[in-house]
Amino acid sequence: MQKGNIGVTTENIFPVIKKFLYSDHEIFLREMVSNAVDATQKMKTLAEKGDFKGELGDLTVRISMDADKGTITISDRGIGMTEEEIDKYINQIAFSGVTDFLEKYKDTANNIIGHFGLGFYSSFMVSKKVEIVTRSWQEGAKAVKWSCDGSPAYEIDDADREERGSDIILYIDDDSKEFLDKYKLEGLLKKYCRFLPVPIAFGKKTEWKDGKQVDTDEDNIINNVEPLWTKTPSTLKDEDYKSFYRTLYPMQDEPLFWIHLNVDYPFHLTGILYFPHVKNSLELQKNRIQLYCNQVFVTDQVEGIVPEFLTLLHGVIDSPDIPLNVSRSYLQSDREVKKISTYITKKVSDRLKAIFGEDRKAYEEKWDDLKLFINYGMLTEENFYDRAKEFALFKDTESKYFTFDEYRTLIEASQKDKDGNLVYLYATDKDEQYSYIKAAQDKGYSVLLFDGQLDVPAIQTLEQKFEKSRFTRVDADTIDHLIQKEDAPKNTLAEEERDNLSAIFQSQLPKIDKKEFIVEVNALGETQRPVVITQNEWMRRMKEMSRYQSGMSFYGEMPDSMNVVLNSDHPLVSRILDDAKATLTDPLKPIEAEMKGLQARLAALNQQTEKKKPEEITQEQKDDKANTQKAIDEQKEKKQQVIADFAAKNDIVHQLIDLALLQNGMLKGAALDAFLKRSIDLIK
Repeated sequence: MQKGNIGVTTENIFPVIKKFLYSDHEIFLREMVSNAVDATQKMKTLAEKGDFKGELGDLTVRISMDADKGTITISDRGIGMTEEEIDKYINQIAFSGVTDFLEKYKDTANNIIGHFGLGFYSSFMVSKKVEIVTRSWQEGAKAVKWSCDGSPAYEIDDADREERGSDIILYIDDDSKEFLDKYKLEGLLKKYCRFLPVPIAFGKKTEWKDGKQVDTDEDNIINNVEPLWTKTPSTLKDEDYKSFYRTLYPMQDEPLFWIHLNVDYPFHLTGILYFPHVKNSLELQKNRIQLYCNQVFVTDQVEGIVPEFLTLLHGVIDSPDIPLNVSRSYLQSDREVKKISTYITKKVSDRLKAIFGEDRKAYEEKWDDLKLFINYGMLTEENFYDRAKEFALFKDTESKYFTFDEYRTLIEASQKDKDGNLVYLYATDKDEQYSYIKAAQDKGYSVLLFDGQLDVPAIQTLEQKFEKSRFTRVDADTIDHLIQKEDAPKNTLAEEERDNLSAIFQSQLPKIDKKEFIVEVNALGETQRPVVITQNEWMRRMKEMSRYQSGMSFYGEMPDSMNVVLNSDHPLVSRILDDAKATLTDPLKPIEAEMKGLQARLAALNQQTEKKKPEEITQEQKDDKANTQKAIDEQKEKKQQVIADFAAKNDIVHQLIDLALLQNGMLKGAALDAFLKRSIDLIK
């Protein structure tokens, strides 16, 4: 019997392995099975090279569990180990047998999973004791048994084993007993080992017999040794890809289409990426791409290798060249990862471009699902726009589709403002903004429909890319001001009339939470609506973007600034103004006369003190100015109250305000009920 200490630089290596080396303790099973597969793949390579001339026989890796003994056993018929190899590869941590083997058989070696020589020691994350019973493939080799209780001390002894290969017996620790549950173990095997290239058996298949499930003689193989991504695309049919998608994502709708990745240089990468039907939710759809390394599941957290916008895709990527840290669970950032990321972006872009070119009609039918990916890409990937502009589409409110260049050509003649800027009009809801869309169409304008989750956030990118262009929502201003062809017509109303008209409507506007109304008077022409509510494009866009960018959250807290535009040319507005003159002239005359006198007095007081230093102004002068200003404010309040009393009794004012609110979905509850009753009364 040989005894000794494992060659480590510190005796604290096992606590480190147990707690910190691997990101999740369940990974021990992946590492153990991967090692067994490695040993099996090495055996195949030796046979192919002619170094082994015997029968390979059954190469199935078998996993068994004994709940009573508290053990999990991983058995293979791979190359096994001699006592010397155990001493080199097990007792000396971080000297990987894979490294030596690959160097010797680098031209013909089958897929070898391990890289670091540390995978075996993951077993101590869950085990209080580990045994290896192994026999080398080499002629005349003796079976040996290695055992270790989680301290640096180990023992090697002779053992009984007729066949080549290894049994790894894990004596599960008390705090890891959950791994002795059959269903838990099978679930982990399916998670990590479902596509390993060697058959993995876990117990026997069962059948229903005599009122219960009983074992059959057939092995329960939990993996598919030749997953779809390892096959040549030309040999596959659409149904093969759809069937594989259902295997990966049983509850998902059928994918839109897929991309089969297969590259040998300058790195090795295979895989299949699927474009899923999108449910308009970014976060819920992420982390559906599974990363494999030589068919071993590594992670579904692929942000480091797949560009941010493509994390919304589903599917599989497999590459032995993706640099992983020692636990295989975290991607290391380096230039190789960047190359792979760039390749995937190019491949996806080329595929989208090809589909668009081959069958534009089918592509347009998928656009509402696709545009989330495209917009996300333009927002998050610096150079993606240059690729996407060839297959990105605009959809208008008539459900017609255009490339960026096609749409520019369509609107170039009709939608330039007086400064030569091309104005792209858009709506976010066809029903809510119907009247604004109709007004624009009546003017001969085209209106785009931006009803997707990232349509509006993408506008800023498009404005940066498009020359002399801006995007404006169709309800951001009155129709003549949306695309101003010439200087606005001058308002013929006197300043006092405009002020009184504004005050009439301002006094009757409702108090709505997170809404702020600003009244303005414009000459819009007799055929335009009497009252129109618009919302500033820039402020609204900032508020919408604040939902996606945390640094802009303060915009989201600000109230919506709504412009209530009174059309001074409309007969109904003129009628209100005429009624106001007739009703308010007499009551306002003394108030305005008093205000003029007070304002003149304040002007005289200011003139007396404007050239004086603050310390030269007497207290009497300060008090006089303050009292005069207070008297002016009181007269203003008095005037506003007189105007408000008039407006409160004017049904036309209320009706016009409510119609504008109704048009914008802001008339609800008691206000809506009052509007309906008033409408009936006005019809009588």
